[in-house]
Amino acid sequence: MAAKKNNTTLHSAKPFLKWAGSKRQLIKQFIDIYPQQLKDGTIENYYEPFLGSGAVFFDIGQRYKIKNAWLGDVNEDLVLTYKIIQARVSELTAVLYHHEKKYLALNKKERVAYFYEQRTTFNAHRFDKDINRNTDKGIARAAQLIFLNRTCFNGLFRVNSTGEFNTPPGDYTKPSICDQENLLAVSGLLAIANIKKVDYISSIKNIRPASFIYFDPPYRPLSATSSFTAYSKSAFTDVQQSQLAQVCKDLNKKGTFIMLSNSDTKDGFFDNLYKNFHVMRVPAKRMINSDASKRGHINEIVVTNYPV
Repeated sequence: MAAKKNNTTLHSAKPFLKWAGSKRQLIKQFIDIYPQQLKDGTIENYYEPFLGSGAVFFDIGQRYKIKNAWLGDVNEDLVLTYKIIQARVSELTAVLYHHEKKYLALNKKERVAYFYEQRTTFNAHRFDKDINRNTDKGIARAAQLIFLNRTCFNGLFRVNSTGEFNTPPGDYTKPSICDQENLLAVSGLLAIANIKKVDYISSIKNIRPASFIYFDPPYRPLSATSSFTAYSKSAFTDVQQSQLAQVCKDLNKKGTFIMLSNSDTKDGFFDNLYKNFHVMRVPAKRMINSDASKRGHINEIVVTNYPV
């Protein structure tokens, strides 16, 4: 973990997964948007119910003096991997090193075959009841997820309607599969975290007073054909976006500090949904698209219940 926590802290732990929608590129802008109470040290509890790559948690957990973090996601394998890193990181890195050593020794054709072998095994065991952080199977599965993420096309975690990981292999010369130094730093930072596989409503049931919560739900599609990425087999519709807005209104009454991100669909949907909140646009870069020409700058919505 970083030696001290302030706005100039150099972070030692960074997201260990490539993830569509990761906020890592926006952190410098988010620093100016975080509530002042977080910067003053009066907010000690942090919640992130749509965890993904956890970029905002990694920033806040090292930059400010929070004592507790509640991290949740509906993606069971993602949550398992965080828990394995938290509790059994040395065993995980040993398995990842094995993957890395074997994969890098293969030629291109053999790498493709190895990737599909791991993907097939990963999908075949997705319903195993005895996979958890206390078993060797749990370590093996977390290592497979990281391996697949680091070697698949564009680092895109995507599943189909039955929950099968279906991203094809990427074409990398020397992918970083076992980043032991970072994983050890991540494990240290996760010491303050309570990590659960829960939906966002369950994750904030007993939220503590004067907490800061960051919502990063599945984004509303920019067009009818852009609903491309799926992190779980469940969709997040406009009805659910509206339900989340109501949750934010209820939390606002409790004195919770709220920040939320979403896509700028340019139809006033979020401006109307959060009309009693502060809504702003921040420039972002679309990093993942099958057509490289469509990876460019766009705006994203940021909503807060406090003035920035």
